[in-house]
Amino acid sequence: MSVYPLHLAIPVTNLDKARQFYGELIGCEQGRSDDCWIDWNFYGHQLVTHLVARMPDQTEPNQVDEKAVPVPAFWIGIAVE
Repeated sequence: MSVYPLHLAIPVTNLDKARQFYGELIGCEQGRSDDCWIDWNFYGHQLVTHLVARMPDQTEPNQVDEKAVPVPAFWIGIAVE
């Protein structure tokens, strides 16, 4: 089975908190960065946290399998032993 890397860019309002969360808590390796973004190695995928002044307005959810799914949505599965 081949896994193709994914690139996901998400907004954040504080890069220091993003470093704490993605780097320290989740353990992602930090890649390139600038004053307004950080690349992360997110388990073989590229996650980019982009600094924004405020979070974008939330859109209406879509119905999926009779559940209201927020858009955009992002889930991860972490194996815990």
